[in-house]
Amino acid sequence: MDAASPLEAAYESVRRRLSALLRRFVGPADVEDILQEAFLRCYEADAATPIRRPQSYLYQTALNLARNHWSRTDRRASSSLDALLAEDEPASDVDIEREAVARERLALYCRMVAELPLQCRRAFLLKKVYGLSQREIAAYLGISENTVEKHVAKGLLVCATRMRELEATGDRSHRPGERQSHG
Repeated sequence: MDAASPLEAAYESVRRRLSALLRRFVGPADVEDILQEAFLRCYEADAATPIRRPQSYLYQTALNLARNHWSRTDRRASSSLDALLAEDEPASDVDIEREAVARERLALYCRMVAELPLQCRRAFLLKKVYGLSQREIAAYLGISENTVEKHVAKGLLVCATRMRELEATGDRSHRPGERQSHG
C-alpha cells in the first residue's frame, strides 16, 4: 500500500475542522462538494508544484470556494427576497396597514444594506444575519478582525442614520390613515 502524500495527510488531519467551518458559511448539502472540489484543486496544484503548507492551502482553497458559493447564493437570495416582498397576500388576522409598513421598512432596510460597499455588506450580513464571530468573519473574508469590526460598525451607522432620516421625513409628510386638516 502506498504511503499518503503530504497533501492527503493534511486533508485527513483537517477535514473535520474544515467541514465544521464550512457549515457556518454554506448549507450542509454543499459542504461535501466544496471539500471535494478544494481537495481536487489542491491536488492539481500540488501535481504542478509541490505545496509547502498543504493545510493552509486547503483551508484557503475551501474558504475561497465557500466565498464564491456564498456570493452566488447571496444573489439568488436577493432575488428571492424581492419576490417574497412582492407577494401581497397578508394573513387574514393581521392588520394589513401595519404589515404593509413592516414590509416597506424591511424593503428599505434591505436596499440600504445592498447599497453598502461589497466587503462591508458581506461582513455586516455575516455578523448580523448569520451570527458569526469577528474572528470567523475575518478568516472567511481574508481580512483582519479590526477591519471586520469597522465594516460592521459602518453598516450599523449607515443603516441607522438612513432609517432615522427616512422616519424624520415621514413625520413631516402625510401618512396613510391620518386625517389632514383642511382649514
